[in-house]
Amino acid sequence: MKSEYKISLTPVTIETANDLVKGTLEQQKANFGFLPNMYQTMANAPAMLKTYLFGYEQFRKDTLFTSVEQEVLFMAISRENGCEYCVGAHSFIADNMSGVPVQVTDAIRDGSAIDDSKLEVLATFSRVLLNTRGLPTKAEVADFVAAGYTERHILEIILAISVKTLSNYSNHLCQPELDDVFAPRAWSE
Repeated sequence: MKSEYKISLTPVTIETANDLVKGTLEQQKANFGFLPNMYQTMANAPAMLKTYLFGYEQFRKDTLFTSVEQEVLFMAISRENGCEYCVGAHSFIADNMSGVPVQVTDAIRDGSAIDDSKLEVLATFSRVLLNTRGLPTKAEVADFVAAGYTERHILEIILAISVKTLSNYSNHLCQPELDDVFAPRAWSE
């Protein structure tokens, strides 16, 4: 999904970056071996890029979710938001870095049920929180907890939604091209 309106700001490169964001971009290039296009568009608002990266890092290292569950959340939220860039990028990360079974990744991409019942409950509940703006019913929470999750997990899903809202919405408006490394898992709604 792309916005009818496209932000006309030029992507920020390390060479064109100001002091507020240059070090951040240099660090991300060192982390990835390339500078993701999404980061270059987000860098037009340095506070947004830094907030995104901080939230993303905290979610990755300080939540109770496994790397597979983290990726399921990022993919399910991004798919629900219709973010072509994030679904493509996280599909690649899921397949090559997070250990997500390809059939799980493909089910999320296709909008079909995940064969793993616990991961299906996780993906479903993340969509509930997203679509109800954080107002799940008691029954929906009970189903989530019955699958082995806790109330802390609920708060951590809100963090995932927050992080993905920053990237999904900015991608809708900035429309960065999917980086070549992620291209084998390109996705469109």
